[in-house]
Amino acid sequence: MAIAALVLLTMLISSTAQAAETQVKGEHDGQVLVTNGQSKAWEASSQQWISLDSFWQNWADSRGGITWGRGKEYPAYEQVKEQDTLLIELDNGTCMMEFWHSRWRRANDVRRWDDAFNTYSACNKVFD
Repeated sequence: MAIAALVLLTMLISSTAQAAETQVKGEHDGQVLVTNGQSKAWEASSQQWISLDSFWQNWADSRGGITWGRGKEYPAYEQVKEQDTLLIELDNGTCMMEFWHSRWRRANDVRRWDDAFNTYSACNKVFD
């Protein structure tokens, strides 16, 4: 009986947290909310909370896709144009990069979505 009550309580808490997340609207595009240890970004165009990876992909897709794809190497400087994008891969994850004012920067440093993006996945290691 106690186990059944515990399972029921756990399910209720979980569904309540999920319902609260779907009811809370973001204040701006790219705002990050952490719920149950999971980071979600507010996507203003779809009015929903999505994973940070999905947010990056949707943002890039809205601009024609990730210019240089996903990889461990930066493209040759002479071939890159302003606002080109690259999903850089490091040993500890990925980070969306944007070529801005003649150098590669974290897309969040250009777009200013939410400071949480700068520590997400490998973004805090891209300049090491």
